[in-house]
Amino acid sequence: MFKRAAVLVVSCGAVLAGCGVDPRLENQEIISNLLEAGFKADDIKVVEEAVYVGGDAHVPLEASREMLQRGEGSAEQYRTTNLVSTATVKKICVNPTSTFNSYARLSQGLDLALQNYNALGLCFSMARGPTTGCNANITVQTVSGTSGSSGYPSGGLPYGQINIGIGLASYSVDVVEHVITHELGHTLGLRHSDYYNQVISCASGTNEGAAGVGAILIPGTPSTSTVGGSLMNACYSNPTGEFTSSDIVALRYLYSCGA
Repeated sequence: MFKRAAVLVVSCGAVLAGCGVDPRLENQEIISNLLEAGFKADDIKVVEEAVYVGGDAHVPLEASREMLQRGEGSAEQYRTTNLVSTATVKKICVNPTSTFNSYARLSQGLDLALQNYNALGLCFSMARGPTTGCNANITVQTVSGTSGSSGYPSGGLPYGQINIGIGLASYSVDVVEHVITHELGHTLGLRHSDYYNQVISCASGTNEGAAGVGAILIPGTPSTSTVGGSLMNACYSNPTGEFTSSDIVALRYLYSCGA
């Protein structure tokens, strides 16, 4: 069962020719690796002897090789250009509607999703509203169906709304927790971890591309994706509702108090 729920450093410096390797030969390998990894040919561009995907993501040789290293449990993590400002946002209040609260399983899943984030010791906390002291607010409302949707940060604030399908109330609490945690991840700026090839988690799909919001690889996370490798995969099967190790690395990189 499948459900839908960039600055990369070049170790030899910005001028690849200084590494003693013909940049044209390196670019040929990079392009070959990207094609094998599932990127579309028309999404790959060479600009001033550097290879880019999605219009704005530079891919050096080592990063392209990592995309082919599909080790057990590996999963890449990508973020949007916009993030939540930890300088001004210390408490995010997540406010369910009365209709949402009328579904006991959805309500339980929300509590568990908030616990997922608060357990990481990030620079902000997430509190279930209504409450006080909020620097940002996210409304949780119901829609038809068995999926969720949300958006990306703007102006240093998380996206202000997530939509959760009421059909999820007939699924396990792990599924509900997974979907809500996933949608909250988008409000903080996380992209689908397999945005470049949804076939990985969905068995079908396309390359989402930069989508006008950016797709920047988060340092410290691998650059391959596997089924179940990330809570931020485009689709899920047999979810636990919990973050994977690379999800945790990504969130702590973006939002730890030392970030």
